[in-house]
Amino acid sequence: MKHGSRTYQGLISFVTGILLTLSAWVVWDNWGRFIHPVESGITSTTADTTDTLARGKYLANIGGCVACHTAKGGDTLAGGRRIDTPFGAVFSSNLTSSKTNGLGDWRETDFASALSWGRSRNGRLLLPVFPYNHTSVFTPDDVHALFSWLQTVPAVEQAQPAHQLTWPLGTQPVIAVWRSLFFKPTPFKTNPNESAEWNRGAYLVQSAGHCAACHGQRNALGSFPAVDDVSGGFLSPQLWLAPSLTDATQTTLSTSSLNDTAQLLRLGQTQHAHASGPMAEFVQYSGQYLTQADALAIATYLKSNIKPSARTGSQPNAPLAASSPAAQTLYKTHCATCHGDKGEGKAHTYPALAGNPAVVLAQPDNLIQMALYGGYGPSTAGQPRPYGMPPFLFTLNNQQIADVLNHIRSQWGNQASAVSPMQVDKARAARY
Repeated sequence: MKHGSRTYQGLISFVTGILLTLSAWVVWDNWGRFIHPVESGITSTTADTTDTLARGKYLANIGGCVACHTAKGGDTLAGGRRIDTPFGAVFSSNLTSSKTNGLGDWRETDFASALSWGRSRNGRLLLPVFPYNHTSVFTPDDVHALFSWLQTVPAVEQAQPAHQLTWPLGTQPVIAVWRSLFFKPTPFKTNPNESAEWNRGAYLVQSAGHCAACHGQRNALGSFPAVDDVSGGFLSPQLWLAPSLTDATQTTLSTSSLNDTAQLLRLGQTQHAHASGPMAEFVQYSGQYLTQADALAIATYLKSNIKPSARTGSQPNAPLAASSPAAQTLYKTHCATCHGDKGEGKAHTYPALAGNPAVVLAQPDNLIQMALYGGYGPSTAGQPRPYGMPPFLFTLNNQQIADVLNHIRSQWGNQASAVSPMQVDKARAARY
């Protein structure tokens, strides 16, 4: 009996020791190993010239800082924008020069710490909704330019609203454990075997563009994807699929010219392709501010990562979509006027449905979202009045939407798995 008691106590001591060791490691990993930016070489000698401030403003626009930190109808960069996540709602912070609520009292080293390490100036760990894995890629000169420009933004006295996360999510211990599992700063490394344009594109994709935030793979705990992961991801709050940018069956990158890809990033449409959903939002609030040279650099980098694939848009062993007379009538009544009798679309106006990778994705979530809720492409300087698609939420029932989508996914050479009324109902119920 005493032997059993000693064994039990020994097991408790062993487990306690392991937990204490892990706790010490998490504390050291998040606070103890922290290197001050000045000590780690994150400094800059760039003068605050007009060019520096212009570059800072440019980075704030293409990096989504202005978009995420500006509430709808609110003051620029005053924060308060609601961002829905699978774990609850988060509200963006104030980045104006306010000394009370913004960055007015911050030093550049504080700002560099936030971007490189995801830590606020008081040591508080920042929520990973802020993609500090990507901002850790920024060069010291770009950090300096961004901070310098933000200090010129007029102060707005607006406090950050309280986050609405399920407890204990959002607490410092939970964030610390999460960071130890999934976060590591990733300074940019130039590839000497590639061109300057390729390296510029890689830098923009991995830093300001933070493409992996949508197009990268996350686990059930919302892990950070690798900064160069664009293999595809699912945006669960929006119920949108960000397709793989490396799989030739999911993107037109391999068949589009560099100029077409650059135009899609800056205008939101080309002769045959149109941005929609979260991608349209990216173009409207960030992509349209890209210079032509940077857009071409991004296109160069992304196109180089395309891998040929024998996989089709259909799910393995899934029944293929099939059309019916009723579906053909629905298409002719509601779709053909814009997209053409044979799904050919209209150049620069309505996208083609024939041969469109977005139409035959194995997961039809994006098509269902468009059919239910419609929407407009991004309004950009080069395309201020884009054409849109009407919603069929109250016009067609679940079966009819499934039928017309199956018609689109099985005609004109398209071949994809069937869409079920239940899938449509799930998307409909997610919003109402």
